[in-house]
Amino acid sequence: MLLFGMTRIFMVRIGIMQFNIRRVQVAFTALLVMISACSTMPGAGPSPDKTYQLTVLHTNDHHGRFWQDDKNQFGMAARKTLIEQIRQEVAAEGGHVLLLSGGDINTGVPESDLQDAVPDFKGMNMLGYDAMAVGNHEFDNSRDVLEMQEDLAEFPFLSANIVDKKTGQLLFKPYTTFTFDGLRVAVMGLTTDDTPKATAAENVQGLRFDKPVDAARKLVPELEEKADIIIAATHMGHYADGKHEVNAPGDVTLAREVNGIDLIVGGHSQDPLFQPDRQNDTWIVQAQEWGMYVGRADFEYKNGQLSLMDYELIPVNHEDSDIQFAHDPAMIKLLRPYQEKGLKLIQGKVGSTDQRLQGQRSEVRYQPTNLGTLLTQAFLAKTGADFAVTNGGGIRASIEPGEISYKDVLMVFPFGNTLTTTEMTGQQVLDYLNVVALMPTSSGAFAHFSGVEMAITNDGVKDVVIKGKPLDLAQNYTMATLSFSAGGGDGYPDVSGYPGFKDTGFVDADVLREFIEKNSPIQVADYQPAGVHRR
Repeated sequence: MLLFGMTRIFMVRIGIMQFNIRRVQVAFTALLVMISACSTMPGAGPSPDKTYQLTVLHTNDHHGRFWQDDKNQFGMAARKTLIEQIRQEVAAEGGHVLLLSGGDINTGVPESDLQDAVPDFKGMNMLGYDAMAVGNHEFDNSRDVLEMQEDLAEFPFLSANIVDKKTGQLLFKPYTTFTFDGLRVAVMGLTTDDTPKATAAENVQGLRFDKPVDAARKLVPELEEKADIIIAATHMGHYADGKHEVNAPGDVTLAREVNGIDLIVGGHSQDPLFQPDRQNDTWIVQAQEWGMYVGRADFEYKNGQLSLMDYELIPVNHEDSDIQFAHDPAMIKLLRPYQEKGLKLIQGKVGSTDQRLQGQRSEVRYQPTNLGTLLTQAFLAKTGADFAVTNGGGIRASIEPGEISYKDVLMVFPFGNTLTTTEMTGQQVLDYLNVVALMPTSSGAFAHFSGVEMAITNDGVKDVVIKGKPLDLAQNYTMATLSFSAGGGDGYPDVSGYPGFKDTGFVDADVLREFIEKNSPIQVADYQPAGVHRR
């Protein structure tokens, strides 16, 4: 692997200072106007025949993992050691480094969630991130929390397609620029337009999420006048061959439909791209999730030509990895108080389970699972409803065999949704099931059920049975589901306006905790999915 280097932050800041001083002098003398146009000046463009070395480091879908896990994997302290080693290597070769995030810093670990991801953003500051794409999970909190996080960050939040409807202005900076010894680099941000259906409606009220492709088409020509290299930091997802199914179009579509983007640093689909995907002269990269990897792309630029010299995903202290990185002491000192405070907030045994309850993304978005059954059974037990539904995307973690802690519960349900009930006629139930039961696999909309039996065919649901009796179209039934789904999240029918709708106010994690306490030890054999068949 080629080793490139640079004097990163200091040279950028010195270059900016020099540029600003010259701008003042321009006002007084035409001579310095001519000097400022010279190719050797910062911001004036790269020198002819000079080979520039640029290393782009990237992560995405951090989801609250500021601290290493129980197996000492991942974590910001080890990530800092790795990143600083790369910066030193690159500096020794006279190159330059950018560190970018594909977004979704929020939501996933209670120690972070209960502290509004403050430790995560402070950790990113210490790591020296240069820019971040705004992810859909940045809207999991109220707007004042998002604004606090943006103020806390020492790097820009970027999104060129989120518009404040009232003012018509972009909510975030659309792009930022860097100059490295004359080489001009622009980084723009783009956010999936699935965000409104993937988060609580009140947190995106008054905002418009334009199609990222449309926003990029407008912005790239402007950036081509200002930059030699254009990077898109996105939170849109990588879908092979552009086949995004029920999801909004992702990075492959962006690369194919918008010319002029050199590199897409992505997130959202949480894929480990061990080799960049090349589409329409655009490289697409993504580093899975949680800081499990740091992506490293080494480029050379000369006379208008950008070449990718080397690429790798570097594992951060994986249990089976031969290379382990020491935990940076300064990062540990910064984060330890937050970790200790977070642990105090989530202490307590809730119960136990004899087997694993399946809640991984690769499980709950593709097939019914025992955890999906247990959760919907908990909804029924709390409300007395006839049947219950929950979306796979709302299930965020498995529960391992043995003791179940309050932290385990919060890992499963980190969003703080409330439990709702809706009175529906049999016909409304049938119409509802014909939408949610046919949601495709691989999406967060994939549905889990309790209290209802049915056959799911390409033509719709058949042979629906509730409480042991065939569905009566004229009879009334009560459905339980979480507020996110009830309000139309993940493309579910919005039932919040039904006359028989009620928000119980019971928080999802509290409902799950109560159910486990009452039914512990959990016998997983009692929660095997049954009654829903696909033909």
